[in-house]
Amino acid sequence: QVQLVESGGGLVQAGGSLRLSCAASGRTFSSYNMGWFRQAPGKEREFVAAIRWSGDNIYVDSVKGRFTISSDNAKNTVYLQMNSLKPEDTAIYYCAAASAYTDYALLSNRRMYAHWGQGTQVTVSS
Repeated sequence: QVQLVESGGGLVQAGGSLRLSCAASGRTFSSYNMGWFRQAPGKEREFVAAIRWSGDNIYVDSVKGRFTISSDNAKNTVYLQMNSLKPEDTAIYYCAAASAYTDYALLSNRRMYAHWGQGTQVTVSS
């Protein structure tokens, strides 16, 4: 089992930046592929970015070039650096862990993730 705790959310003006952190405890961090998802009011939870245990990463098109996912295995922490934020990025952001054996092509599917954090609110004002 792995436990995930997100932090770093907040209120920021459009064009600003935030860095989200997800601290993992429990099983070895490198046993998982890690993902970030978000859920806006009245909408389904959507994929944002994922990073494999090997370091490969993928992004949803709407955040490419603005968001960067990274991990620090020594600290058991995954990050989401968010730049050039837009009001449409407003959502609760969730960190999630999927088995290291999860196919790379499936990492954008939230059903592949067995472990979830509690979420952190990101609000971008116009």
